[in-house]
Amino acid sequence: MKYSQIFNKLLGCKNEDEVFAYLIDNLKETIKSWDYFVNWQKVCKNYHEAEVSLNLLNTLIGKPDIEKAAEQLLSEYPNIIKIIPALLAERHKKISLIDHTNSFATTGFDFTKPMSAKDGAKFMKQSGFLDLVSDRTIKSIPDYFFGVEVGLDSNGRKNRSGTSMETLTELFIKDICKRNGYDYIAQATADKIYTEWGKHITVTNSSKRIDFAINTPHKLYLIETNFYGGGGSKLKSTAGEYAKIYQQWSEDGHQFIWITDGLGWQTAQRPLHDTFNTTDYILNIAMVQKGVLEELLK
Repeated sequence: MKYSQIFNKLLGCKNEDEVFAYLIDNLKETIKSWDYFVNWQKVCKNYHEAEVSLNLLNTLIGKPDIEKAAEQLLSEYPNIIKIIPALLAERHKKISLIDHTNSFATTGFDFTKPMSAKDGAKFMKQSGFLDLVSDRTIKSIPDYFFGVEVGLDSNGRKNRSGTSMETLTELFIKDICKRNGYDYIAQATADKIYTEWGKHITVTNSSKRIDFAINTPHKLYLIETNFYGGGGSKLKSTAGEYAKIYQQWSEDGHQFIWITDGLGWQTAQRPLHDTFNTTDYILNIAMVQKGVLEELLK
């Protein structure tokens, strides 16, 4: 690591060993924020787009001959058919099913194209949905649909968690760049960096996206971020990967800074320490909060 008096000034660390100890001792347990749970904007958008169809379907509640009633409704309002997969928490519009009672024959349903009311009603009946509507287990199809959308959106938590570190880091970077007159690009590619600033960076894959590129008057800074709440073999390979990236971008004449966090590193201190020793700067969020990133950029 390239030791700087910045670490002494802002963190009270007098040497590299103390900096690494600070890095490990100040890892965060989580960086989840309130928007981790549900993307309400997306849920409400999907609900409002289907609202008319949902209210029409609601007229089926309690009907005795439910499949016949559903077929008649779909005949009068064929657009309802488009939302049938979503009623069953299914995002795919083209669905193939195997029939165990008919020599395992496969039947396909394509909800992206016009479908007969009979087939649409059959799909809802065979899936068990209409039975819940008929016996009033489902008392409000709009309310039921809203709940399904919330459940489906929980699948997006992995993606939201995966980008949380970038989102958090960008809050600091945006503020630093605004106050100091720096330009930055989030999710930067080599082509975009060259187009914007005329600076070349070497990448093994032309489509590789760098979390942040910051152009200061004296140097281009390339920043990668990640968060590991748990341990695993991936942490060792990640540390090795960033050591190679540092070497390449240093040869290009640019400064690489790795911002990483999470208690997972407590179980993989050795590979992290190896990379710490062979690269210039590894920071965590606590260090960024203390102003280390801003001082390094200066």
